[in-house]
Amino acid sequence: MVKINYAPIEELVIHEAVEVQKDDLLRERVTPAGTMPLYWCNGILFSFSSLPLTDEIVKDYLKGKVHWLEIHFTRENKYVPVLTLSDDEYKATMSIRVIDTSSSSLHMEVANWLRSRSKAK
Repeated sequence: MVKINYAPIEELVIHEAVEVQKDDLLRERVTPAGTMPLYWCNGILFSFSSLPLTDEIVKDYLKGKVHWLEIHFTRENKYVPVLTLSDDEYKATMSIRVIDTSSSSLHMEVANWLRSRSKAK
């Protein structure tokens, strides 16, 4: 029988948090290879990037400390599984998938923290 251990994140270090306009958040998920998903949790739509996995970062991970280089976010009251972006520059309408992570206790805490920092009402 396989032993399974659960080791939840004990600390999240966010090195930069930037509130952006919704269209800018959608636009940043467009890549030459396609679109990357966004996350939605408790009224906050966001994306994040992690730090490269150096030896020091891996040691932190193993101790339950995770680093996010930056997080971009905007308020979005209602969850919608696919958002569209019509952009003149791309001369196209693009669909960006949204993942509902409201069942994640980590993302719920992050969403609450971001909401407290939000300038939008």
